[in-house]
Amino acid sequence: MTDSLRKDRATPLPAACGVVGGGRMGSGIAHALLLAGSSVTVLEQDDGAAAAARTAILRALDESVRRGVVDPEASAACGQRLRVGTRAAELAGAGLVVEAVPENQPLKVETLRAVEDAAPQAVLASNTSSMSIGGIGEDLRRPERLLGLHFFNPVPASKLVEVVVGPVTDPALAEQARGWVHALGKTPVVVRDAPGFASSRLGVAIGLEAIRMLEDGVATAEDIDAAMSLGYGHPVGPLKLTDLVGLDVRLGIARYLHEQLGERFRPPALLTEMVERGELGRKSGQGFYTW
Repeated sequence: MTDSLRKDRATPLPAACGVVGGGRMGSGIAHALLLAGSSVTVLEQDDGAAAAARTAILRALDESVRRGVVDPEASAACGQRLRVGTRAAELAGAGLVVEAVPENQPLKVETLRAVEDAAPQAVLASNTSSMSIGGIGEDLRRPERLLGLHFFNPVPASKLVEVVVGPVTDPALAEQARGWVHALGKTPVVVRDAPGFASSRLGVAIGLEAIRMLEDGVATAEDIDAAMSLGYGHPVGPLKLTDLVGLDVRLGIARYLHEQLGERFRPPALLTEMVERGELGRKSGQGFYTW
């Protein structure tokens, strides 16, 4: 899709947005919102984590300058519109708040309930990669204001966002979210609230089969990845992608999909064993590859 077509379909983002969770995904989402012109408040669990999130976002802005995405003056303006904090009350006035905490439903519900209290006017979005939006919304006071905005890693480079429509999500809100994704310079795909949505369900299926092939000695990790990259045009092979996502994250999604969809998503023993050994991929330095 051309940039001009994205602009034609864009809906201006709220002037003030929030992101709860300043890890790799949360900081990437904040970076995208800043580049689109919003003021952004990022919340973390403590001051140290909040400062680390700020550093990561400013570093990403510097990288955007280096790549020619924005000029230094625009990057500086983005930095001035960034706030970090630890209290939900700091989200007061936000028109959109994206939850990007770990894949734990009680934690997501707790987070979003706090946002409802602090910013009752805000649209709530979960960055979950597989959990039911309807299930999360059951414990909220305004589930019609909740939808999924599933960003992909790394957020600055990825062009896709899944807009996940829950069973009671306001249809007008879903359409508005499509426009927001275009305003971010990305392409939305709208999916029904089904386990794994579209991307995780397909991506995890390929990733788990690649792990089983490695487990069975069919080929090396490098050759399995090369087969998908060179043969099917995947930008990165399924095993290297699992390292980038985090083996613990992929295991959690697989367990959820196994519970919801059956045996074809049962996690391979190799994946479980690697996570138990602390081999989580890039973030631990060791996964299917050494980083």
